Amino acid sequence: MILTVTLNTALDLTYTVPELAPHTAHRVTEVTERPGGKGVNVARVLAALGHEAVITGFAGGPTGDVLRDLLAPLPVRDALVPISGSTRRTVAVVDSATGDATQFSEPGPAVAQAEWAALVTAYEELLDGAGAVALCGSLPRGIHVGAYGELVRRARRAGVPVLLDTSGEPLRRGIAARPDLVKPNADELAALTGSREPLRAARDARRRGAHAVVASLGPDGLLAVTPDGTWAAAPPARVAGNPTGAGDSAVAGLLSALVEGASWPERLARATALSAATVHAPAAGEFDQARYDELLTRVTVTEPATAA
Repeated sequence: MILTVTLNTALDLTYTVPELAPHTAHRVTEVTERPGGKGVNVARVLAALGHEAVITGFAGGPTGDVLRDLLAPLPVRDALVPISGSTRRTVAVVDSATGDATQFSEPGPAVAQAEWAALVTAYEELLDGAGAVALCGSLPRGIHVGAYGELVRRARRAGVPVLLDTSGEPLRRGIAARPDLVKPNADELAALTGSREPLRAARDARRRGAHAVVASLGPDGLLAVTPDGTWAAAPPARVAGNPTGAGDSAVAGLLSALVEGASWPERLARATALSAATVHAPAAGEFDQARYDELLTRVTVTEPATAA
């Protein structure tokens, strides 16, 4: 079983319009509603890959009820902890003419100390049967900034490999707890280290405590700096579409390959192909299976010349 933690779950709404133009009214041609949050997206992709996936985190209020109703028919296990506040919503507006998406994210509910304590208890129980755990996304209000660091340490004590995918101060605090893997994007990595050069920044992130670093470089693929070597993985061509959730699919690829005992180049190839295939899908948490199968054979994984 692979456990994903989403402390700031969301109800994802996607509006499709013929063309997005500022300062004008738009007629929405399609509306989709899905359970969201980074770890929820990761779990959905893991399930599609054939892995048992369990979701924990917080859900509350009428929006949380809708989210859990939408999770019920999916091949993932809902282990969300109820809270009194209402789960946030995110709204993505997709321009069907270009495939580009514009996203709006609410801040999320306030979480009480007793609710956090209930989450920690549930998390420790779930770790007992986990082969790996992913800690994903932003922190809701009321949760201390070192929360991910605490969850990393508890996973390490339980002997469960832990991946951290967050940003800002939660990433800075979490990485100091020595997670097995962190997966920042280029901007998050630069904010953490002060360097815009990905290889230098990834090495710096390892020195700060991460066992391995996989950096998302957008359409250019992934860069991995690990104890076993340094690799760059790239899709065969840039893909156009909705990038929402592409990073979450990369996390699912990395985790699924990790628990299967795959090599680092194999992990990166899978993560890169899944990420690109997600850009072709209509919503986060999904990927185009045919496109994934085709891309997996064409992803290039190389060792950067400056790796030494």
